[in-house]
Amino acid sequence: MTTAIHPEAHRLLLEARSRLVERLTQLGAEETGELRADVEFGDGFADAAAATAERTEVLGLVDSLKKNLDDVDMALRRLEEGRYGICIKCGREIGADRLASRPESVLCVECKAKAGS
Repeated sequence: MTTAIHPEAHRLLLEARSRLVERLTQLGAEETGELRADVEFGDGFADAAAATAERTEVLGLVDSLKKNLDDVDMALRRLEEGRYGICIKCGREIGADRLASRPESVLCVECKAKAGS
């Protein structure tokens, strides 16, 4: 199962990757999930609590986006390796409906349910 066999999945994964990287950039983060040094969250004692709250929220969003980006990158690697659509836990095929709705899926529905996330 190479990229040539799954051109739609490849396209969707690349689009998702682009969107995730763009969103990370908008939040002031690198692809690695690290915040850029030039990101500011307020200046002054009165703003300290608000800045801390904002930073915490941004870090949570960045963490979530980075996890999604990692999932997309793993799916792209598996696509290139010819292992796309095969569950990384049990080795069974991931259902077409699941891949259509979440092309970055690396777990079948049953293994995902067991993982609880």
